[in-house]
Amino acid sequence: MGKKVKKETESPPKDVFDPLLIESKTAATAVLMLSSPEEEVLAQACGALYKFASRDDENKVTLLGLGAVEHLYKLISHEDPVVRRNAIMVFGIMSSNNDVKKLLRELDVTNSLISQLAAAEDVVIHEFATLCLAHMAVEYTTKVQIFEQGGLEPLIRLLGSPDPDVKKNSVECIYLLVQDFQSRAAVRALNVIPPLLELLKSEYPVIQSLALKTLEVISKDRETRIILGENKGLDCLLKILETNEFSDLHVEALAVLGNCLEDVHALQLIQQTGGLKKLLSFVGVSTVPDIQKNAAKAITKAAYDTENRKILNEEQVEKCLVNLLEIDNDGVKIAASQAISALCENPASKRAFGLQGIPQLVQLLSSDNEEVKEAAVTALANLTAASPSNASAVAEAEGIEPLVNTLNAQRDGAIANAATVLTNLATHEPFRVSIQSCGLMNMLTEPLRSTNSQVQSKAALTVAAFGCDAEARTELRKAGGLGPLIELLRSENEEVRRNACWAVMVCASDELTAVELCRLGALEIVEGINLSTRLKNNFSEAALEKLLDNNLSQKYSRMGYLSSSNIIADGFYDCGQIKPGVKFLSLEELSMQELTDRRATIFINAKPQEKTNFSFVLLLGAYGACSKSVTFKILSISEICMYVVFYVRKGKGKKEEEKSKDVVQITSAGAGQDEINLENAYWLPPPDFMLLDYINDASRTILPLPTTRKQVVALAQFVADKMGGPIERNKLHDFSWELHISEIEFELKCNVVPIGRVKKGTFYHRALLFKVIADRIGIGCSLVRGEYNRAWNEVKLVDDSPQGIAGLLLPPQEYIVDLMFEPGFLIKQGSAEADQYKHI
Repeated sequence: MGKKVKKETESPPKDVFDPLLIESKTAATAVLMLSSPEEEVLAQACGALYKFASRDDENKVTLLGLGAVEHLYKLISHEDPVVRRNAIMVFGIMSSNNDVKKLLRELDVTNSLISQLAAAEDVVIHEFATLCLAHMAVEYTTKVQIFEQGGLEPLIRLLGSPDPDVKKNSVECIYLLVQDFQSRAAVRALNVIPPLLELLKSEYPVIQSLALKTLEVISKDRETRIILGENKGLDCLLKILETNEFSDLHVEALAVLGNCLEDVHALQLIQQTGGLKKLLSFVGVSTVPDIQKNAAKAITKAAYDTENRKILNEEQVEKCLVNLLEIDNDGVKIAASQAISALCENPASKRAFGLQGIPQLVQLLSSDNEEVKEAAVTALANLTAASPSNASAVAEAEGIEPLVNTLNAQRDGAIANAATVLTNLATHEPFRVSIQSCGLMNMLTEPLRSTNSQVQSKAALTVAAFGCDAEARTELRKAGGLGPLIELLRSENEEVRRNACWAVMVCASDELTAVELCRLGALEIVEGINLSTRLKNNFSEAALEKLLDNNLSQKYSRMGYLSSSNIIADGFYDCGQIKPGVKFLSLEELSMQELTDRRATIFINAKPQEKTNFSFVLLLGAYGACSKSVTFKILSISEICMYVVFYVRKGKGKKEEEKSKDVVQITSAGAGQDEINLENAYWLPPPDFMLLDYINDASRTILPLPTTRKQVVALAQFVADKMGGPIERNKLHDFSWELHISEIEFELKCNVVPIGRVKKGTFYHRALLFKVIADRIGIGCSLVRGEYNRAWNEVKLVDDSPQGIAGLLLPPQEYIVDLMFEPGFLIKQGSAEADQYKHI
């Protein structure tokens, strides 16, 4: 054999790179490797980065800073399945970081992620793609992108995945998406209910919980509830409640059930199968506050339907709710109170709560939790509405004082409903008195100033309910409540404006309050309301009438008319017709004005002067603008009343030392040593003793006459005799009544003249005096102002029956009473003579 020759080894190709094993200790190197063209390098780099990012959030931030996200974004669509899987794993784990999510939204990765949800893809890809989508779906714009790019369908399909992580991520993503109503409609169309119900059987509580939360959101839509019922979803929910092992799911299950109970059909179905009894029993024995709260919320939702309320009443749900009021948990108390409010619409339930729930609700009014207080008082408002027995139950439970105190609550709802309950109680006079004794009107001043329209409306309504009592009106006036009440008349809210008008109408029932309301501008505002067809209402018209009827001076000045029912009382004055927009001055303000040549104000005050024992401090030097010296004169009490009290000045424009020079002490006979400084005294108009004599004379001589007609004629002659007698028509211009009035004004140094001092009066003086005396002795007549100092009285008289027709009752005829030319002559209304008497 020949010698073996050693075979030479083949050398490797020159263009082949020998394998290089690299051991990297920095994440930056692994990120650099993401740019490699080799699949194996990419896969290993992604695997290493996944482990690094999984450790903590700081590592995710580090990779973000190294630019890993941009590289990974390119790799999630890589052809190699291993590279693609590993890249998506890193994406999924990093997407929990907010800064990473922000960059992912900028890169618009949702479409790429949705494409990885295809059925053919690896389950690991499904897991981390859905995880990434779930993290990103927290933000609204991403929800919209997932919805618009068709992500719902593959997510719903993956609810049936064999991998629990895929199920968990998919249902979580769907839960976030269905917060938007468009997605709720879409998942219903994609038949999401069956797979969600299937998830309730999962061995993983987190999946069951997410499925229930998703069902709770989508079952807010009635169409979804119908589908849920058709798929026996109610049975599944009740089964969860019956299973103690699922106690951690009971709260979510009750939330879903609460939505379902809104439908009559669903509630009937649960009742027929005994599920409703089980539910109420379950709530009764449970000690978990969240379960009790959700159960009460479920009952509240069901109670919004009339038929549902009947079913709940049949199952005696009231007992369950009353028991919940006593649970030591504010959330449960609130939910139970809200359920009671909803159930009150059913008369039987309202009666049941009146027997056993009102004391518990009254106790909650003293809670430190403002939300509890609001829920309780809202329930009481509904319970006492149109229910006198329940209103009595509130009072018997000693609820009046806490209700009044609730007007100081911090929540507007509590204040408004407290006012409502008090208004409901006001129909009982004893309760009204008790409430008023707690200082109600003082407490209402702040709610009247509220900026909340509901509070404003209810507070005004409460004022209307209690303003019928004189003491309440006085308290409101003294507490400064009339001002904010008047401001509510300007409200653009129709209900607030209407209730404010109602309250003003009621409060204007006495003269003092009516005058104060007018002084604060109520009359002008109400007049403006009534001029607008959009703003006016029945109460605004009634308020205007009431304001004027209890402020006759202003009524006559504005309207030029007083009806027979408008009885002129002491304190009335006629200052003539005022122009629109001009302030109506009080009698005191008019008396303080300097003497002018304008029309005199005629005032009425026949009230006898009470006997007094005091010394007057008189500012005589302030009587007339032209007064240069002080006159010293001892005056009688009546002279003081007539000439001093009424016309005292405030010493405007004078220094204190100048005022003191004008002070003269005048002491009445038998007066004591005490002195009253009239600068600080309460102003009162002086009595008109002459008018008092007129009224006494008329009462003695005219009142006994047998018929109204004779009384009218006699009174006309009496008035004419006191004011200058009859005047011939052609000599009317010679009747110098103006000079006579001017002389009185000059004597009194004032523009305000007592009517008893007028001895030469024209039409408007005589008509006013006729009306004043007629009102005192019971003759019905009206007072009408015309133009150019004309005024007249209208009376209604029944003419005698025609001869031969006994017992025939004729309708009354209206006449004008002649007080000037032929005093006592009755001129038939509408005749030429009547027109001649009214006009020049």
